Amino acid sequence: MANNYKIVVDNVDAGYGAVRVLHQVSMTIHEGETVVLLGTNGNGKSTLMKCIMGLVQPDAGEIYLETDGGRVDLMGKPPEEIVHLGITLVPEGRRLFPKLSVEENLLLGAYRADARREMDRNLRFCCDTFPVLNERRKQLAGSLSGGEQQMLAVARAMMSQPNILLVDEPSIGLAPILVSHLIAKIKELQERYGLTVLMTEQNFHQATKIADRGYILVEGRIVFEGQSTAELSEHEFVKKYYLSV
Repeated sequence: MANNYKIVVDNVDAGYGAVRVLHQVSMTIHEGETVVLLGTNGNGKSTLMKCIMGLVQPDAGEIYLETDGGRVDLMGKPPEEIVHLGITLVPEGRRLFPKLSVEENLLLGAYRADARREMDRNLRFCCDTFPVLNERRKQLAGSLSGGEQQMLAVARAMMSQPNILLVDEPSIGLAPILVSHLIAKIKELQERYGLTVLMTEQNFHQATKIADRGYILVEGRIVFEGQSTAELSEHEFVKKYYLSV
């Protein structure tokens, strides 16, 4: 991928059948940033991630990858082409293959050609980053704890050698200490490999430990763009739903 890239979401409407979920959503994620998308359940965070990945086709608007070499429209592209561009999703609910081993799940992440050429190196990297996965390499993914499964989902995404990592609700169902550990690992990966990260979250305190800035999504609309986590913490929605002020 060329340098100086960014993902642009411009006035996107999307939904499922007659149900409208996103309404004129616009946001920009620049190279090297960690951006958090905040919102409670049912506000459209996962739908937006699926739109970026080509899993849901928007009804209006544009989604594109802009680089110093030009522009690549993402709308209309199948997910595998978007993965080939270096964009990878860690889906909500992990979506592992429970009857395959940890190692088999990881190898399935090495889908794109660049990643297949570096499969062994990336496998070693994932096992070094998440030592528990190395210990459980031959264990079935479905037998792992919730925290271990979430680590496996992140590691599987990293097997594709992404430039842009989308992480959808990583803290769901995890104990606070595991959430803290996982968020720290995402930060470590971002810094080590210069990743661009877009993360949806409900856990404001954990998300803002690693985010540079963020957006608030309410009923399918962006209601606020904070240029820093300090700006986010001052917004009335955050005070009401996250800070109990």
